[in-house]
Amino acid sequence: MKHINVALFVPDLGCPHRCSFCNQKTISGKQNPINAADIEKAVETALSTADCNEGEIAFFGGSFTAIDRGYMLELLKKAEEYVSKGLFRGIRISTRPDCINEEILEILRSYGVSSIELGCQSMDDEVLRMNNRGHTSDCVTEAAELIKSYGFELGVQMMTGLYGDTREKSLETARKLISLKPDTARIYPTVVLEGTELERLYRNGKYTPQSIEEATELCSELLMMFNDSGIRVIRLGLHSGGNVEEGFVAGVYHPAFRELCESRIYLKLTEKELEIQKLSGGEIEITVGSRYVSMLAGQKKSNVKYLQAKGYKVRIVQDDGYPKYKITVRGIKNDIKST
Repeated sequence: MKHINVALFVPDLGCPHRCSFCNQKTISGKQNPINAADIEKAVETALSTADCNEGEIAFFGGSFTAIDRGYMLELLKKAEEYVSKGLFRGIRISTRPDCINEEILEILRSYGVSSIELGCQSMDDEVLRMNNRGHTSDCVTEAAELIKSYGFELGVQMMTGLYGDTREKSLETARKLISLKPDTARIYPTVVLEGTELERLYRNGKYTPQSIEEATELCSELLMMFNDSGIRVIRLGLHSGGNVEEGFVAGVYHPAFRELCESRIYLKLTEKELEIQKLSGGEIEITVGSRYVSMLAGQKKSNVKYLQAKGYKVRIVQDDGYPKYKITVRGIKNDIKST
């Protein structure tokens, strides 16, 4: 059976600030706080269908360590019951960098928390200020170092296309987050949701969200930066479901956004090889791992069609020994043009 995590949302609770982009009720699709009974129901359902002992019970959606202490302990106590029985490897929580300190980390560790994700969003202080985050980049660094010193798995979350953000600022955010040596990362292009400050700015013409093309180009580069540094990107783009579709106003929301980015990576790898080999047209053979053929071909074969429009006839060869993001390209016709 498949190993899975059980995701539980704690919407709109605990946050000391209202960020420009945030409407947790829309993101999670939930309006009522979860309780111990909700945790039991979700976990028991998961256990009936999957082997979860390598998974985690995950609390997302709010600033978990900033919610009422008694309520936080109620949720942790119920989740820890399953961890202590060996049914899950631990508990994963998501919180703000300014809601982490030694006392909180001691509590989290005592209840079996294994992973802590920080909603960093940006490492540019002006972008953080413009989006009402209420913390600085130094706070991110301090929280990350403290979390790692306590032995927790560290996750970082960043956003692209925020109010006041630029491509270079996002790239610099990624570089700074990578320097913290997290175990995992999530990358979210900004989505404008109803009822947010960002919606007001957008309606007033003061904010222009990224296009799908802009976000795909940038996030494919960010994905490779984290990948090359040995950091797993466990989410790329806002997940579908909940009330996101109903609350969507503008910005980058695509149900297969990661697929778009990974296909873009394979197209760039192919173009680089074509340039190196000075192949300017004709029939080519591209070898790729069998699991990654669809990424190479592109969504609805968009990469193949793009190369065909450039004068290439593409033949894809599968090789189980090829890891992700590895390809080889060779010309297979005598009429291949060289430049």
